[in-house]
Parts: sequence; C-alpha cells; structure tokens
Amino acid sequence: MAESGGEKTEDPTPRRLTEARQDGNVAKSTDLAAAVILLGAIVVLAIIGRQVIGGLMRSIEVFATSAHAANPTRADDIRELGDFAAYILATSIGPLIIVLFAIGALAMLGQVGFLVTLKPLTPKLSKISPLKGAKNLFSARSMVRLLMSLGKIALIAAVAIVTILQDMPLIIHIAELSPRQAFAASAELMFALAIKLVVVLIILAIIDYAYQRYQRTQDLKMTKQDVKEELKRMEGDPLVKQRRARVARQLAMQRIAAAVPQADVVVTNPTHFAVALKYDSATMRAPKVVAKGADFLALRIRQIATANDVPIVERPPLARALYAAVEIDQEVPGEHYAAVAEILAYVYRVSGKEVAAA
Repeated sequence: MAESGGEKTEDPTPRRLTEARQDGNVAKSTDLAAAVILLGAIVVLAIIGRQVIGGLMRSIEVFATSAHAANPTRADDIRELGDFAAYILATSIGPLIIVLFAIGALAMLGQVGFLVTLKPLTPKLSKISPLKGAKNLFSARSMVRLLMSLGKIALIAAVAIVTILQDMPLIIHIAELSPRQAFAASAELMFALAIKLVVVLIILAIIDYAYQRYQRTQDLKMTKQDVKEELKRMEGDPLVKQRRARVARQLAMQRIAAAVPQADVVVTNPTHFAVALKYDSATMRAPKVVAKGADFLALRIRQIATANDVPIVERPPLARALYAAVEIDQEVPGEHYAAVAEILAYVYRVSGKEVAAA
C-alpha cells in the first residue's frame, strides 16, 4: 500500500526549525515566566520588604499630616502632591519594579534566547477570521489547555487550603498579639504560603514548558515530500548538479588532454590515481603537478600518456601522497623531492635526456 504523501511523520529539519524561529514560532511558557517573577518578588520582598513598607508608611503619615505642603488647600500645594507621590513610589516601590522587570526578561530570554522579529505583528486576515477563531476555540488543543488550567487552579487551591488549615491555630492566635507582632506573624505566614504556592507553580510551569516544546515539534513535523523539497532547496536541483558535474568533467578532460602530452612522467597507483609531473630547470624551482586524477580520470591520463609516449612509473605511495597533498600547477613539496628526483633521473636516462637538467 502506498504511503500517504500528506501524512506528517518526519521530525522537523534544522532548517525548518530555524525558519520557524525567525517567524517568531518558538516554544515558551507564560506560566513559567510568571512563576519565576513571583518567586523573584517573594525573594526581593524578603530582602527589601521593610524598606518598601517603611516608605509607604512614611507617605501615609505625610499625607495624613499634610507635611508635603504648607497649605494643602492651595492649588500649587495640591500639585505638589503628585510630585511627592511619584517620589515615594520611585524610592520605595521603584527598585522592586525594576528587579521584577529584569527577572521577567531573563525568564523569557532563558526560554527563547535572544530573538528580534516583527513577523508575528504582521497583519493576517486568517488571524481575524471568525470561522477560524471558532474552530480554534472548540479544538482539541483548546480543550486540553482548558483542562490543564482547571487542573492548575484546583491544585493551587488545594495547596492553599491545606496550608491554611495547618496554620489555623497560629492564625487564631494572631488576634491576641499586638499590632506590630500581629503584622510580623501575618507576614511570616503569608511568606510561607507564598513559597509553597510558587514551588507548585514552578513545577507546573516546567511541565507546561515541556508540553509547549513537544507541541511545537508536532506542529512543525513534515511529510516525506516536504523533506525532499527542502533537500532540493539546500543542495540544489539534482539535474543542475549533474549538469555542473558534467561541465566540470569536460573542463578537466580538456586540461588533461593539453597538459599530459607536455609532462615528463606520470606517476600511478597503478590504477586508482595518476599524477603527471613536469620539470624545467630553467623556469621552475621544483617539479610541478600539471595534471592529476582518480579512477576514470586516472585511466584517461594513462591513455593520453601512452598515446604521446610519456613514461608511466608505478609508485603507489608517492602517487597517493601527491594526489592528496598537491594541487594542479603547484610545486612538489620538499618531503617528496628525493622520490621525484629519482623518478625523473630514471626517466631522463631512459629517454636520453641530460641528467643535469633534473
């Protein structure tokens, strides 16, 4: 039975994940960011809570006694009320707001990394379609989210109720304390409750973040045809690649046909590699590789060399080394001078050339 081409069974490729990220499609959990911010707020309040409460109490005292203005019934003095309120907020609550904003930014940065894109803000008619909106509202994913939200609320409420019931004797005892003691005891109980709730929220948020990552992967899955099309885009059309390879082979053959007849010797593997060498003491410091090839090109080099009476010498290690290390029109490196000189000397003796020219 033929496999359905429209079934998304393949994991998203790195390129698809990158494109989705550039479009603003990233896995993130707003619950995780909110839980981290809440935890940060609790920790910051535990550190500077006295300063915040003290500033607010001073502001209340100043307002109550009209100490912020000489005559609170005058219009100019009333305007000073706004400046004074802004000062109180900046000095008492301002540091808390700044720290929480930084914690929230770090929480989102930790989930999605540094990403700047305006594509999610691009207007799309599909986003305002009532039909699509109704479909999304009653989709299976929406039902799952609703159930998860209800489950979170139920779990948080259960933890809060259990904690309050456990602390009920202390809560009743607070009524017998002085105002300052009652405030301190209440703050301690609220802090303990907040810690328990934030731990539950973080655990739920981590689960939500893992689900978001899973859901994003599922949404970005591809069909086998999608994968093939992407490979074509990345590597190029196979027909174009074949045409380029054919042109490259033609150029290589033309070069071989022109260079090999002028070579002094061809060093072979004997069948897998062939390297054509030429040396002219008047114009070259060292012998040069004028042509080289493997398999079919090596065979062609040997055929041209035989047709043009160019000596062929079998030296497998030298042929492999020259093929791997030396490009066409480059000189033979120093570590191969002795082996190449020995071959050229032999060729010159056989052909009757002067050995001194080698």
